[in-house]
Parts: sequence; C-alpha cells; structure tokens
Amino acid sequence: MNNMYCPNCGAEVSEKAVICVKCGVALKPNNLANGETQPKTWLVESILVTIFCCLPFGIAAIVNAANVGSRFGSGDIEGAQRASKQAGKWTKVAFWIGVVWVALYLLFIFAFGGLAMLAAW
Repeated sequence: MNNMYCPNCGAEVSEKAVICVKCGVALKPNNLANGETQPKTWLVESILVTIFCCLPFGIAAIVNAANVGSRFGSGDIEGAQRASKQAGKWTKVAFWIGVVWVALYLLFIFAFGGLAMLAAW
C-alpha cells in the first residue's frame, strides 16, 4: 500500500484516506470519483424486522447496517461491503425466524382451540 502526503500540511496519509487525520482537510471529494458506489445499507429493513419479527437478530442487522455508511464514507470500501452483506444476512434471518414464530403460534392457537372446542362438545 502506497502512502501519499496531505497537500495542506504535508502529513503522510494512506492512499485510501478521505481526510487528513492531522489537519482535517478533505483529500478526495468523495468515493464516487473512483467509480465506487455505496453498498445497500439494509437499515430500513433491519429496523422493521427488529420491530415486527425478531429483536436479537434485528439488532445485529441494525448494527451492521449502521456501519455501511460510516465505513464507506471513511474510504473502507471492503468493510462497507462486508457490513452490507452481514446486515442483509441478519435481516433475512430475523425475518424468517419471525415468520416461523408466527406460524407456530397460529398452529398452537388453532390446535388447542380445536381441542377445547371438541372437549366442550
């Protein structure tokens, strides 16, 4: 990995750096100049599955979804892609656990409701 120098203060910075850590000057306008686009954050989906489906896995999805934008903004493209992939995985896991939970709940209600109805008859 080659290092470059800040045009403002002359401090050595990484070639992936977006701002100089010494003086705070922006080194690149944004990552779009390199042809990179931000990966999907999954933030809305992860919030919805946290509320409606499965809290523990939904929280893991939210944490990873929140990391996508910050990692991409700091120039860590690979980290942003990893966080996006993890956010998508945990969002899907939470969704399907929620679906299975609701199906089992309905099965339980109908099974015992039917048995109670037969016993009362």
